[in-house]
Amino acid sequence: MTSNLVSSSIRTEIKKFLQLAVPLASAQIAQSLTGFFDTIMMGRLSAETLAGGGLASLTFLALLATAGGLVMGVSPLVAEAYGAGQKTRIETLARQGFWLVLLLTIPIMLAIASLDKIMLQLGQAQTTITLANTYLDIILWGFFPALGFIMLRGVVSGLSHANPIMFIVITGTIFNITGNYVLGFGKFGFPRLELAGLALASTLSFWGMFLALLIYILKHPQLRQYRIIQDVYRLKPSILRDLIKIGLPICIFSALEIGLFTIVTYLMGALGTEVLAAHQIVFQTIVVIFMIPLGMSYAATVRVGQWFGQKNLAGIKRSGYLSIGIGLMFAIVVTIAMLLFPQVIVGLYLDIKDPANAQVINLALPMLTVATLSQILDTVQKITYGVLQGIQDTRVPMLLSLPAFWGVGLTSGYLLGFVLGWGGTGLWLGQSIGIAIAAILFVVRFRHQMICQKKLSL
Repeated sequence: MTSNLVSSSIRTEIKKFLQLAVPLASAQIAQSLTGFFDTIMMGRLSAETLAGGGLASLTFLALLATAGGLVMGVSPLVAEAYGAGQKTRIETLARQGFWLVLLLTIPIMLAIASLDKIMLQLGQAQTTITLANTYLDIILWGFFPALGFIMLRGVVSGLSHANPIMFIVITGTIFNITGNYVLGFGKFGFPRLELAGLALASTLSFWGMFLALLIYILKHPQLRQYRIIQDVYRLKPSILRDLIKIGLPICIFSALEIGLFTIVTYLMGALGTEVLAAHQIVFQTIVVIFMIPLGMSYAATVRVGQWFGQKNLAGIKRSGYLSIGIGLMFAIVVTIAMLLFPQVIVGLYLDIKDPANAQVINLALPMLTVATLSQILDTVQKITYGVLQGIQDTRVPMLLSLPAFWGVGLTSGYLLGFVLGWGGTGLWLGQSIGIAIAAILFVVRFRHQMICQKKLSL
């Protein structure tokens, strides 16, 4: 009888996890496809456009991911409040989430407007800087809605309403891709705006998704009971502090993680335009694949957070380990598939039959092999971190990520890429080593937290 109950609870947990993970991962994939198709279109414009536009896109996303980490503190807190049946706290958390989005947006927009000076100091080519600046000067106006959407996504997923996120993001992505094609290449009577057109389409898409999700929350029969707009003008410092307390370590972690990839990308640019173009191909491919474990990570945060609100240690352990196991199985299957068809993947971005692209393709293939293998442990790292967020353990994982990402990852990447002369492949290998160490540390941390039950305050 006990065995049947355990099996039933495992099946139930898997079902509830997938009910969240599938729409959240689907939404992440759809959203990442914008960057994927942007990269393809940039490559069709020119290798220089691919290098400059890809650098600008990554820089914008790095800043968005960093700020998004801070507002994502809303997700575990809403999930905990939902598990504990605290309706008023859910409303207050959402309202203060809007304030946090606004307070972050203003200085970051000013920073984006000045990034061309930083790029020059980092040794980027003038052509690359000019193209990147064209993109950034437009897309910075999409930062507020993009960050606001991340906050609202955390609210509705914490309330176990993930399906609307998927549909809204898919619709927004279709609009974005269509707009990229029309405005970037000047179709159907519109002017050919190239990078400016890609940035404009993305900005409009961000605004559309943010407003759509907000309207959905205000109109849905179950969600509108949470009056997230009422008295939104009232700033509550104590609740804002709660959000920052959980979100700041997530923000720093996100900055360390995406910062590693961003610095590596700038180092790629220092190796030359062709190396940077090859890196953009590999990076964009991995980004699309990585969206699935990222969605799983969000689902793990919610499921574990809801058990945390109920003070149920058995539920936390079951949900946490199942989330990691499901993600690991996915990563292994994807790795095998990608290793079998590397040239097909590279061929999505560049014409492999064109001799002019031969050097970039030859540089991209070994990078892709290293990146493909590393995403197994990257999946474990990301989902385990989501589990730790669910129990509101964000400070220690942030501290663990610093030596892993920047101590080992960046240092070994620089040594392999520049000192040993392995170029872009060496940089990819180094950052992969850092990610692998982070994955191991996070799993050990979660296991330690489960052993030390008192530290969970259950």
